Amino acid sequence: MTAATAIVAGLPAHAQDCPIQVGVLHSLSGSMAISETTLKDVMLMLVEQQNAAGGLLGCELEAVVVDPASDWPLFAERARELLTVTEVDVIFGAWTSVSRKSVLPVLEELNGLMFYPVQYEGEESSRNVFYTGAAPNQQAIPAVDYFLEELGVESFALLGTDYVYPRTTNNILESYLLDKGIAPEDIFVNYTPFGHSDWATIVSDVVALGAGGKQVGVISTINGDANIGFYKELASAGVSAADIPVVAFSVGEEELSGLDTSELVGHLAAWNYFMSADTEINADFVAAWKEFAGEDRVTNDPMEAHYIGFNMWVNAVTEAGTTDVDAVREAMWGQEFPNLTGGTAVMLPNHHLTKPVLIGEIRADGQFDIISQTTEVPGDAWTDFLPDSAVLTSDWQELECGMYNTATETCVQITSNY
Repeated sequence: MTAATAIVAGLPAHAQDCPIQVGVLHSLSGSMAISETTLKDVMLMLVEQQNAAGGLLGCELEAVVVDPASDWPLFAERARELLTVTEVDVIFGAWTSVSRKSVLPVLEELNGLMFYPVQYEGEESSRNVFYTGAAPNQQAIPAVDYFLEELGVESFALLGTDYVYPRTTNNILESYLLDKGIAPEDIFVNYTPFGHSDWATIVSDVVALGAGGKQVGVISTINGDANIGFYKELASAGVSAADIPVVAFSVGEEELSGLDTSELVGHLAAWNYFMSADTEINADFVAAWKEFAGEDRVTNDPMEAHYIGFNMWVNAVTEAGTTDVDAVREAMWGQEFPNLTGGTAVMLPNHHLTKPVLIGEIRADGQFDIISQTTEVPGDAWTDFLPDSAVLTSDWQELECGMYNTATETCVQITSNY
């Protein structure tokens, strides 16, 4: 491209380096491959679609795929390679919060840009990350409300994999439940390692919570392939959704595909998207995915988050006329793009989206019946239910700070090493 044609196209006088390289940082092996492989695949589809539509800024897009192999320090190494060796323009990646937090210092040191597509615990807002998954107020809190208000749950088992997302989320939920009048002895918290497989004792402990006649419910932040053993143990113990309902935050269509879900019917998941959403735009997305990946492949919530994030990034790059991170960041604030479930996602100055909250009930075919759906809820980077966080806000557009104390009217810090 010549300088003249760049000006005609409304771009900066300097030419955009081609191809535009899109880093894809998802585990393709190890315990998280069950969830992350499909996110790599959807990124390949989105890049292919964009190239078929003419590329971006006169360039082809090229997906650069790396495998951090469910190894949290390796996420940082692979991110550094993407930014310094391959020199990608953007990264789409990570699933677990420990992998995201491993990458954060690298992104902030090198001024890289990453889109993170998975529900997480909040308590973070990096200038170098756009969080397209749910914050706790867009998933965890509404799910607990559903248990309290619709199912009459009186005793809660908070079961999670042992890392930062479940621990922080459950700290928030414990505080929230106590505020709602749930007694401390009616809140059971347990953490297990990644890949945990022996669930007999834990399921027995959960069942014992209901010995006094109270309705028990399970809030599950179990991640990865450990979910398979957990649901199998529930079934073998004869625990149905009518006995003890489970609402999961990390189990979707992909995790259920290939499983015998007949004994899981009625258990729940809270997400911002389900494949069964009855909209024209979702039907088109599902059809395109099956054509790209195979008729047996399913869609899920983090895929929609990548779909929204990628298209917002494309639009921001187009508006900015460059892939320069600082210019794209400014163009991202206020970006709008349709949700696959209906309505519109908006990127907020705190780098979180507005998202609807959906509760889905597992069907025998591994899909979900959507039994509850809200209008779009603005993502909150800092929870209102932990005292130290309630006074904090994030605003990169006006305040230029992701950790702003509203009581002292000061920016506590810029980097996200909290």
